[in-house]
Amino acid sequence: MTAIVMPLLLAACAAPPKPPAEAVAVQTPPPPPPPPPVQPVEAEPMAPATQPALVFTQLTQGPVAALLGYADKVRPLGGNELANEISRLGEPGEQPLVQMQLALVLSQTRSSADLARALGLLQRVIANSSNDAQPLHPLARLLAARYQEQRRVEDERDRQAQQLRDSQRRIEQLSDRIEALRAIERSFARPNNPPPPVAPAAPKPAP
Repeated sequence: MTAIVMPLLLAACAAPPKPPAEAVAVQTPPPPPPPPPVQPVEAEPMAPATQPALVFTQLTQGPVAALLGYADKVRPLGGNELANEISRLGEPGEQPLVQMQLALVLSQTRSSADLARALGLLQRVIANSSNDAQPLHPLARLLAARYQEQRRVEDERDRQAQQLRDSQRRIEQLSDRIEALRAIERSFARPNNPPPPVAPAAPKPAP
């Protein structure tokens, strides 16, 4: 019995122990980064001359494109809206872009004084040699030539209107004189009143 058990014990001790089962590590992927915040896009206001839109166009497409877009916005404005826009722009000082804006608005008021002021502003831009004014010189010269022609046409129209008023006044004066002459002529054509009849003298009584 002892001879049988001993070989079994020796065999059990000689067999290497089974290694423990290794745990399989499951690697979890990192969570995706959060999306960037979405900035709301503001719609461009419907105001005739939005300064932010003008600045954006100036920075992206140049000052001439900004002024052309501004001119397109103020073209359909009426008298009250033009007055409000002139008040909003105020005194432009030595800012060439604002001077050009104000000149565009003033040219639409149909006033000779405003048109003369617009021409003065354009001349100031043309005479300005700064880096801000130089890109605007071609457009300023073009507008100045157009406004000078517009002023010449309006002056000619005013002159013709004054001549028409003077002609109408002379016609009225001539009509009054003709009517006075006709009245004198009618007075000469009237027959003179005959003298009253003389009563016959009474016969003298016989002596």
